[in-house]
Amino acid sequence: MTVLDRFRTHLTHELGRSPHTIRGYLADLRALLAHLEETGQEPDELDVPLVRAWLSRARESGASRSTLARRVAAVRAFTRFLYREGTLPSDPGPRLSIPAQQRALPTVLDERQAADALSHTEETEEGPVPVRRRAVVELLYATGIRVAELCALDVADLDRARETVRVIGKGDKERSVPVGAPALDALEDWLTGARTDLLTRASGSALFLGVRGGRLGVRQAREDVHAHLRAAGVDGAPHDLRHSAATHLLNGGADLRTVQEFLGHASPRSTQVYTHVSVDRLRATYQQAHPRA
Repeated sequence: MTVLDRFRTHLTHELGRSPHTIRGYLADLRALLAHLEETGQEPDELDVPLVRAWLSRARESGASRSTLARRVAAVRAFTRFLYREGTLPSDPGPRLSIPAQQRALPTVLDERQAADALSHTEETEEGPVPVRRRAVVELLYATGIRVAELCALDVADLDRARETVRVIGKGDKERSVPVGAPALDALEDWLTGARTDLLTRASGSALFLGVRGGRLGVRQAREDVHAHLRAAGVDGAPHDLRHSAATHLLNGGADLRTVQEFLGHASPRSTQVYTHVSVDRLRATYQQAHPRA
């Protein structure tokens, strides 16, 4: 088993990282190991100057700050792992600084756009797919969950009596998220009719199914959202529904801590970006409406 195979196992089973994070880390580390091979060095020679030289080369090649930040995070996790294995005599990771990132404000649908998207019904297409699309869009907006989290849901995760859904988020952290009545109605339509039409032996307990009966994949779920929003005349992407749900909660009076729990953020800093969106909306409304603005 190679060092990257062992590291993949460590990320998966010990750290509980998501498949997306693992793919990104391993791609970065393959690039680092290729750099080591080019320079005639081995993984047990990893130190701060060597990693900084590799990052500098990536920066000169046009890598963004977010890419560099991910690479530093990958190397930190890797050097910690190598130190624990005894490959490195010390861990250089803590001495590697993550480049400061300029965080762009998320794209948010306003309440009218969200209402237009959610009230839209497919008039020309028949069958289970339009019903699934509507249920997917309703649930994403109602709960603010990630597309990958939605695709991982089982039927048993939906508690219709308590009007909640059980979600397994990043790091295998579990949270219970409330679901509004419109989303529950859309899910009821999906569960009692359309899902039954797609059921096969491969369906298992998956809440959402693809056209062949297996668990709905992330790519197809994203396409469901794009198709539904396009048909409703709304310019938006799947993650915009999550951003919109969070911002609309804050606009409606929810506190930051509640929205943090709602989204499954480990740190309130990840949630604070939505306060900027709300303040921008507040400022625009103030300047338009206040007589002495």
